[in-house]
Amino acid sequence: MGRMRNCCFSGHRPDKLPWGSDETDPRCLALKERIRAEVERAYDEGYRHFICGMARGADFYFCEAVLELRDQRPGVTVEAAIPCEEQAAHWSERDRDRYFRLVGLCDFETMVQHRYDRGCMLRRNRYMVDHASRLIAAYDGTLGGTMYTITYANRKGLEVILLNIEE
Repeated sequence: MGRMRNCCFSGHRPDKLPWGSDETDPRCLALKERIRAEVERAYDEGYRHFICGMARGADFYFCEAVLELRDQRPGVTVEAAIPCEEQAAHWSERDRDRYFRLVGLCDFETMVQHRYDRGCMLRRNRYMVDHASRLIAAYDGTLGGTMYTITYANRKGLEVILLNIEE
């Protein structure tokens, strides 16, 4: 798997999304559609391996879009880049079930480190960027992990595709 055919994703968790966890909100449905279209475009441009950080919110949308693409097109692989074993430990049962179902559907699973610490999410984000040549980011302009990942990706020379949260 050459880095040149790899695409990773970064995006906000529900607490930073204007619709929170309400995925029936038209703005959420519109973002999911933009993610799906961008994943399809990446495929059309030769990307086959997609790396997802498996956080709640936009990461789930991305993972689901890539899994859907994998069902429709040949050669697609999905990698769950997991920051630590306890990533989903404190989530709601519904979110945990979705997480474990999605991780189980991925072709590869990379555990960035065993135990949780303050830096594990940033290390997960760096891992994804270091193993990709394109970053798709659902981003609203605020400080945080997505902004850090975009900045790091720009420094590393990745092609960065920004999807506005509300468009």
